[in-house]
Amino acid sequence: MSQATRYAILGDLCEDYIITSDGEAHCGILGGDAAFAVVGARIWSESVSVTARVGADFPRSALDALLKSGIELSGIRIVEGSSDAIRFYAYLSLEERTEANPASHFLRIGQPMPKELLRRQSGQDHPRPLQGPSALELRPADLLPELFSTNAAHVCPAGRLAHSLLPPRLRELGAKIVTLDAGPTELQPDQSKELSSVVRGLDAFLASEEEARSLFRPRRPDVWEMAETLSDLGCRVVVLKAGAKGQYVWDRAGRKRWHVAAYPVHPKDPTGAGSAYCGGFLVGFASREDALEGALFGSVSASLVIEGSGALFALDALPGLAQARLNALRSTAKLA
Repeated sequence: MSQATRYAILGDLCEDYIITSDGEAHCGILGGDAAFAVVGARIWSESVSVTARVGADFPRSALDALLKSGIELSGIRIVEGSSDAIRFYAYLSLEERTEANPASHFLRIGQPMPKELLRRQSGQDHPRPLQGPSALELRPADLLPELFSTNAAHVCPAGRLAHSLLPPRLRELGAKIVTLDAGPTELQPDQSKELSSVVRGLDAFLASEEEARSLFRPRRPDVWEMAETLSDLGCRVVVLKAGAKGQYVWDRAGRKRWHVAAYPVHPKDPTGAGSAYCGGFLVGFASREDALEGALFGSVSASLVIEGSGALFALDALPGLAQARLNALRSTAKLA
């Protein structure tokens, strides 16, 4: 029986095959934007859910691990056929990664390439289509009404159609707060008109600073001009995530600009940090009714994720660590 949750995450689940910058291989671990985002939220709340489509061959052990972690899974829809949800990342440094040629990278670290990667002929992720949903992309009909009588919901990067249709459906089902993390295909100069239909009506629109800059090419505006321009499309808050440089938060309602630092840690694997940030942001923003608090919660969630590999790593953090980091980080936030 599905149950309403305070914080709902919608997106994709996958299996990650990662080679870290120090040459460690982590194969077949739970990943995907939705997995990292729901963990980012779960750090702060016991009432979280994830909605996603997975193929019939998606590892049941991964779903069991999410369930064991206290995450509501009734929104998971299993579709026929292969999940085709394997992702490979090799980090050349903490700032640079590639998704190509997994065989050469496993050879570099002296390990055989896992057989699961053999079907990745080009070594590249399958791009999300600009027209029409892929088999694993959520549709409005996938959203269970009884699950989404929720306080807040976050939509992870997906195709344009999902981003246009899911937020209005979430509102219809009772979500009071809706946030969305943009994908790179939407942040292109030729997509600017279509982007307005995605941003309009959101409570918060989140994107990486680097990807947002693509929308403004060939110009190079500062982060605040970008944030205000995006907010003018029709949402209250815009967050530009800048990795180690922190995050830039524009609150249109309060006419405030905040810079929030990245919490200082020794990062091991940056995979999923941006999505974990979004999950933490959702809880802080909705529970405190404050964009700055959302940014602080998000920064702490990201800091816990990047200290290890795999989406579930952060849930093994010492009790009280997240709150201690939040308290320390709050004093560093600055109005810009």
